[in-house]
Amino acid sequence: MNTDKRQAITFPAIITLFVFAVFPLLIMLFNSFQNDDGTVGFTISNYLKFFSKTTYLKLTGRTIFNSLIVTIISLIISYPLAYIMAKKLKGLKNIVMVLIIIPFFTNQLVRVYSWLIFLQDGGILESILNSTGILNGPIGILYTKTAVIIGLVHAFFPYMVITIYMALERMDNSLIEVSASLGASAFTTFTKVIFPISMPGVISGIMLVFVPCLGSFVEPRILGGVNGTVIGTVIEDQFFEIYGWNFGAAIAFILLAMVLISMAAISKLGKRYDI
Repeated sequence: MNTDKRQAITFPAIITLFVFAVFPLLIMLFNSFQNDDGTVGFTISNYLKFFSKTTYLKLTGRTIFNSLIVTIISLIISYPLAYIMAKKLKGLKNIVMVLIIIPFFTNQLVRVYSWLIFLQDGGILESILNSTGILNGPIGILYTKTAVIIGLVHAFFPYMVITIYMALERMDNSLIEVSASLGASAFTTFTKVIFPISMPGVISGIMLVFVPCLGSFVEPRILGGVNGTVIGTVIEDQFFEIYGWNFGAAIAFILLAMVLISMAAISKLGKRYDI
């Protein structure tokens, strides 16, 4: 197949991408430079409004902080699990993998409301803690930042597990045996052999967790209430509650810039490990 034919085959995909992805973004970009009061004309007032108000800047910091916490917790949970699956389990690792990806087959709202029922005062978790004597009274987790973090970790940590597992699965086990035979301790083998080799999976997992967390709004809205307000929930309010579509478009592009900067930074880190 010559080059012209290969290029012709890609035309439908390029046109579809432009119509359903690029063109809507261009419309939003245009609207972000329009006023919500109905006046026509180019303006940067929406962007100035965002950066001039301390509230929005604080919410931006909260969004980034929450994303970092979720990413760190997901890494702490995911790495041991991925290592056990790749190096310790044999026939059971497929079963464990299925259990990890099962949440992907359920609706996001169903998962979030399940956590709401589990964490609410008088809910399942409170009943368990009260019955075992660990707690005496209401648990008070729901509608807090803690509940938001729990919901986001549950939503995104499977991505981290899968990417780290794939990196560890490809690693030659003989490298671990050679390290041990040369007298290296288990800690040295992990820090000098296992972890560096698995870094491509770790970096990919960080990107797949951190970047989506920046724009999440379902978990913060339902599990955090007022205390869960982040940039994503502000954008949702602008489009569906306040009807400040132009200002919402401006915030969306600020969030897009945050996402692109984060991806660039993570990709730069990943280049050290040939990702």
